[in-house]
Amino acid sequence: MLLDLRPVTSDLRPKKSLGQHFLHDRHAIARIVAALDAEPDDPVVEIGPGTGALTKPLADRFARLVALEVDERAIEVLQAELPGLDVRHTDVLDADWAALAAELRAGEHGLTVVGNLPYYITSPILFALLGARRHLRRAVVMMQKEVAERLVAEPGTKAYGILSVQLQLWARPSYLFTVKPGAFSPPPKVDSAVVALDFSDIEEPDVDEDRLRNVVRTAFGQRRKMLRSSLKALAKQVPGAIPEAMQTLRPEALTPTEFVKLTQALFDG
Repeated sequence: MLLDLRPVTSDLRPKKSLGQHFLHDRHAIARIVAALDAEPDDPVVEIGPGTGALTKPLADRFARLVALEVDERAIEVLQAELPGLDVRHTDVLDADWAALAAELRAGEHGLTVVGNLPYYITSPILFALLGARRHLRRAVVMMQKEVAERLVAEPGTKAYGILSVQLQLWARPSYLFTVKPGAFSPPPKVDSAVVALDFSDIEEPDVDEDRLRNVVRTAFGQRRKMLRSSLKALAKQVPGAIPEAMQTLRPEALTPTEFVKLTQALFDG
């Protein structure tokens, strides 16, 4: 199917307070839509459509498309240009993904999510998607390149951290491609990147999520310290819980699976 990549006509000025950088590069738009790897009848949710540069080709391809937009000005533009679009005035961080999945009859297949994420709330959105993973199939999202590199970073690297551990345990992140500032209006000061997060067929670790999150955040909160020091307060609950081989390591040395084992040792004895 040929996508209609003609831009939506709008004089809408991006709001700095909302972190708006409107995508207009047709090549990037086409690659994002293709990366969804979804069928025409699959339910798709777009985060922050803005003036609809990505929304228009999505609507051409997917019959069950819902757009979540917080900017009332952008909603007016979308409703005028795409009158049949199901656009909802809501903050993505308030989205009820379970209810959306039920309403769109996603079933076990799950929702497909796509969006150009505002830089200033990228991490909260990623963690929200992670929390809703049982209702999602795949997410293809654009973010600051530096953040994208963290998602796929390997242990022992500077970029490896909290996002790396949690996203790699409960999803399969893939770095797809880089997008230069000129693809946006106004152009951001840094490069962006598109990442795919697959949530299907993930073998979930046998660990309490909140406890693991606490261990990971505590460890990386003092990433220059050895684990025996950074996790000292948590280790008091179970004396000798930190395995001997891990005590002198710093957090970036542990794989996501080793963080699971460390959490089990700290809390399960």
